[in-house]
Amino acid sequence: MQDEYRTVAGAGVHETEVNRSRFLCALAPAATEQEAQDFIATVRKEHADASHNCWAYVIGADASVQKASDDGEPGGTAGVPMLQMLLRRDMRYVVAVVTRYYGGVKLGAGGLIRAYGGAVGEALDTLGTRTRRRFRLATVTVDHQRAGKLENDLRTTGHEVRGVRYEEAVTIDIALPDADVDTFRSWLADATAGTAGFEPGGEAYGDA
Repeated sequence: MQDEYRTVAGAGVHETEVNRSRFLCALAPAATEQEAQDFIATVRKEHADASHNCWAYVIGADASVQKASDDGEPGGTAGVPMLQMLLRRDMRYVVAVVTRYYGGVKLGAGGLIRAYGGAVGEALDTLGTRTRRRFRLATVTVDHQRAGKLENDLRTTGHEVRGVRYEEAVTIDIALPDADVDTFRSWLADATAGTAGFEPGGEAYGDA
């Protein structure tokens, strides 16, 4: 698994103009290929009167799924430069649709490549991105007497608390970088006089 990747902060649209043609770049996070395709379909429906709705998406922290479409523009002048821009920026789990309204001036292959790739780059800059980092999920078990203080200590020291369950004992779900597991074990033993249990689990991505 990748240690970290970047994705868009949220869905949004950014418009640019090149030689009287309007380029609207719609960006959105997409957890699956189906989500990406659904977003593309929504944008195509919204801009059914546009000259072209070109798209690209990258799914998977390791960019295992990469697809793009020129939607009628000359081959390789739209979808591919859009995809290349997403990859150059280390973007993952993201879909981009660039809608073009033709303004009467032909841009040529080089102009189209710059316009479509540039539309995605400008949209990323304007709409913002966020970094997601790989974390180790873990469970801490502690008695009720120490639970409140421990939860507070976890939060104030910057550890990500994902959930708290009060049963016979109190279970606190946390996420921490793999490299911090041993250090955390020592900290936990000191904080609870060795009374807390620690159970490492699987892996997940969270905001860095």
